Parts: sequence; C-alpha cells; structure tokens
Amino acid sequence: MSPGATVWLTGLPGAGKTTIASVLAGQLRAAGREVEVLDGDELRANLSAGLGFSRQDRDTHVRRVGFVAELLARHGVIALVPVIAPYAATRDDVRAQHDAHGTSYLEVHVATPLAECRRRDPKGLYARAAAGELTALTGVDDPYEEPDKPDLRVDTTGSDVATAAQRVLDLLIERGLA
Repeated sequence: MSPGATVWLTGLPGAGKTTIASVLAGQLRAAGREVEVLDGDELRANLSAGLGFSRQDRDTHVRRVGFVAELLARHGVIALVPVIAPYAATRDDVRAQHDAHGTSYLEVHVATPLAECRRRDPKGLYARAAAGELTALTGVDDPYEEPDKPDLRVDTTGSDVATAAQRVLDLLIERGLA
C-alpha cells in the first residue's frame, strides 16, 4: 500500500485552497493514487451541521475534519483538506493527532494577501461583510493566525493554479508521499 498523508491547505477565504486541491487531486489520481478532497463547505454542511462560527464551533469543526483526514491517510489515501482552520492551536492539535498515529501531515499555507482575496471574492463573502450582512468573517472581523512554520507557503497572487498545485506535488514527492 502506498503511504497516505494529509495535506492541509490553510488560508483566508478566496485564497485558492480548494482550487489548488482540485487540480492537485487530478494530478495525483492520474498517477494512480487514492485521493479525497475534504472540502470545508461540504463538511460543514454534513459532518458539522449545526455548528456556528464561534471559536469553539470552528475548533470542533477543524478537529472533526482532522480526524477524518487522519483516518483516510492512515489507510493509504492522500487527504487534501482545503479548510481555513483559522487558529494555530487547533491546527497544532490536528498535527499532533496525526503524529500520534505516525501519519504524515503537511501544512500548506496558501498565503494570498487579504487584498487579493477581497478582489477575487468568489463566494461574495467579503462584499457581504462590507455591507454588514455577514459577521465573523475570517481575516476581516475574526482572526486568522498564519502558520509560523508551514511545510510550504504559496501565494497565488499573479500565478496560475497549475504552478501552485505543482509546488504542493513537488513537496509530496520530496517527502516520499507521491
């Protein structure tokens, strides 16, 4: 069995996390790997239905996603996790959970600046926040704690998604996981 791994793509809303994960998933599948993309919005609607956006609820959601990712990775799947996970301590907990099982965990900070994320605004979240229709938006009126030492930092400003996905794939290859 090929080694599994969790690749957690953290960053602000609109940074490009899900887009990178989708392209990377295609590359890995083409190479014959088992891959699952654990999309934050889908998981929030299904795995974490009923949770809000308080710090406690966000932490609960991230820990749940981390559990599922680790379980998949432990069984040879590459779990791509494009989930904001705004708090460093919770991301550290997820890494520790992986470490406890000897499961590979890579943290990728999709470090696209707030101004670029606002410009893109693919889901209209920043516009809704500016209009006062949305509160507790990560990076605007709720904190986002950038990773101090991610395994990889990618800024998608002015670069194509294929280049960003290739950088993550190169990291997986370098670590013997792809």
